[in-house]
Amino acid sequence: MAVGEAVGEQVRTVAAADHDEVFRPDWPLDARRVLTRDQRGTGDPTLRFAEDGAWRTTTTPDGPATVRLTGGPAGVRVQAWGPGAVWAGEWAPRWLGADDRLDGFEPGHHPLVERVHRATPWLRIGRTGRVWDALVPAVLEQKVTGIEAHRTWRELLRLAGEPAPGPAPAGMRVVPSAEQVLAVTDWQWHGCGLDGARRRALRAVASVASRLEAAASHDDCAELRRKLQSIPGIGVWTAAEVAQRAVGCPDEVSVGDYHLKNLVGWSLAGRKTDDAGMLELLEPWRGHRQRVVRLLGVGGSMPPKRGPRMAPTQYRSI
Repeated sequence: MAVGEAVGEQVRTVAAADHDEVFRPDWPLDARRVLTRDQRGTGDPTLRFAEDGAWRTTTTPDGPATVRLTGGPAGVRVQAWGPGAVWAGEWAPRWLGADDRLDGFEPGHHPLVERVHRATPWLRIGRTGRVWDALVPAVLEQKVTGIEAHRTWRELLRLAGEPAPGPAPAGMRVVPSAEQVLAVTDWQWHGCGLDGARRRALRAVASVASRLEAAASHDDCAELRRKLQSIPGIGVWTAAEVAQRAVGCPDEVSVGDYHLKNLVGWSLAGRKTDDAGMLELLEPWRGHRQRVVRLLGVGGSMPPKRGPRMAPTQYRSI
């Protein structure tokens, strides 16, 4: 059975979901603000915010799925379509932070952190449970600007990703599987604008992708980092970015990010710093350093911009 839903001036036929339930959070959830961190640019084919809800595609152990989230703090309706609908629907509350715990977090070590924490009760660290979905875009983001990485991400999804199951907004796609990535030819990668180093790293992770998911399902950040960093082309920065999203690690810091150290340094100490100085400033919150980074991303500040802009290939380590 299908029903018609008005979206702006259009009507989209929405088939009955393969999974449909209501999640009732015990905190003032703002689903869009929590999920926005995982959006790779406004044109991200895997995550869209529309008038009729937040739409997200994902891989699962059972196959691809599309999830729609609607509602608000009192209750979020979770609808899912596709072979992996049940798995994705049951995991969706964890995307929003249902597993996150603030035990041991003391915001009062700094007045700014305390103030922003008090003003953002919606902020939770979510976990997707899918290493591959976080790893592919993280590799594409190595050593380039966000704009360049997001363009390559869209090109890869267009080239190798499958159309989203169910009644998703037009153009949405699912992250290509490891097999699909390995099948992309060098000339196709060239058309996507992917350089040799990132191409080799992506092929390396695709060749061992099946071995990486267990750490996410077991909530083992250290084991996931170890496995990731044993792969050629995957360093501290990439491993941290993946662990933050796939496992929801509240302590993971993206060491090697061009901007992050200055956000932390300027917000907490009023000065620029290097990675070592950033970690020193975050030390009082060990165990929740990623949480503090997220808070500073909402209410912190960057140093004034001066000097020439960085080139597209000077932003991040691996």
